[in-house]
Amino acid sequence: MDTGDLSEETYRAIMIESENFNHDLTLQFGLLSGECKDEEEFIAKSLNLIEEMKEYDEIDLDDMFFGNPPKIKEFHIILGMITENIVEVKKIPPEKKEYFYG
Repeated sequence: MDTGDLSEETYRAIMIESENFNHDLTLQFGLLSGECKDEEEFIAKSLNLIEEMKEYDEIDLDDMFFGNPPKIKEFHIILGMITENIVEVKKIPPEKKEYFYG
């Protein structure tokens, strides 16, 4: 799936929140969307990716952010914020979500 297939709520919760932090973080979720068949799978895999990212060390962050890594504490804060956003999005019934296309 493409990120354009996400509901507005999910797009804001994950893509916009990560973009507000750093475009390189957004890239990770964008790449992940290509591996998913639908929004539900994207949300589940995003949570898994966040858990994996919480274990990253400074070398991993340096690679992910192309030599310009954020402070680990700031990185963990944004991961927590995205997780909280996802929890809120999961409370919204699918029929109540808005879509860019459709």
